[in-house]
Amino acid sequence: MPRLKPFLNYQDQINNLITKKGLLISNPSFAEEKLQEIRYYALIDGYKSIFYDYTTRTYLPDTTFEDIVNLYDFDEELRLLIFKYICHIEQRIRSQISYYFCDKYSSNQNDYLNPNHYNYSKRNKSGINKLVQILTYNANNSSAHDYIIYQRRKYQNVPLWAVVNTLTIGQISKMYSYMQSDIQSKISHCYEAVNERELRQYLKVITDFRNVCAHNERLFLYHSHTDIPDTVLHKKLGVPKIGSSYSVGKNDLFAIVIALRCLLTKEDFKQFYKQLKTIISLYQKKSSENSTAKLLGSMGFHTNWNNILRYKP
Repeated sequence: MPRLKPFLNYQDQINNLITKKGLLISNPSFAEEKLQEIRYYALIDGYKSIFYDYTTRTYLPDTTFEDIVNLYDFDEELRLLIFKYICHIEQRIRSQISYYFCDKYSSNQNDYLNPNHYNYSKRNKSGINKLVQILTYNANNSSAHDYIIYQRRKYQNVPLWAVVNTLTIGQISKMYSYMQSDIQSKISHCYEAVNERELRQYLKVITDFRNVCAHNERLFLYHSHTDIPDTVLHKKLGVPKIGSSYSVGKNDLFAIVIALRCLLTKEDFKQFYKQLKTIISLYQKKSSENSTAKLLGSMGFHTNWNNILRYKP
């Protein structure tokens, strides 16, 4: 078995970064404060990548402890921003699912608890049964939400527009994928140039990124397990290809920017874009041109990315 790494106190961690890794630390007190606040693993191991030479296992010349902290702070601001606007999409899709489902059936909970009111195919059967179990518990037994208890006691019925708020974004994504095709179509038509299949893909990617943001994990290097669809934005922005496939903007940070462009309202995306540019600009002022270029590249931001507002999705 490989030998376990020995425990290092904060001073040992700092000395190791200076003497063995070549990191410049001009203010050891500041470094110790940040290591206490964030943890070595979360800060150093999480944010060294664009400053580190993995061949020599040392930092690139002139890399400072502040460079790593600046990247950590950037990623934290990025998480807050992405999370905020994913929540806008999440709220909108909840509203659309409850509206179009109840429009076809009713507000009676027996309708959304009926597996036959979904696309109850052999492929979906197991997933739909699990979803109905969750909905049944949330509607009939859960005591975690006052508004559910109120509906249950007053009306002996919890309508879908209430119970959808109890579902996670992953459950909402699956619920949409299990909807009958006419309901899926009506929901997808609420978005410009997005069909039912593409919306399913977007929701899967959004779910992955939302969970990273919610769990305070490193975001700028994250890649989803699912690709977003190829879009006209990829083509108009000149996103490079490897063979017939786009090399960036499919499951990386730029992919979620494209997803937000396609699913947010125009005004919402303008506000998101403005705040994103501000966050990048602030990082740029604190960092070298080389590290900024590496950061943008690691996020999948093609050189023409900032023209995304110029084109319709």
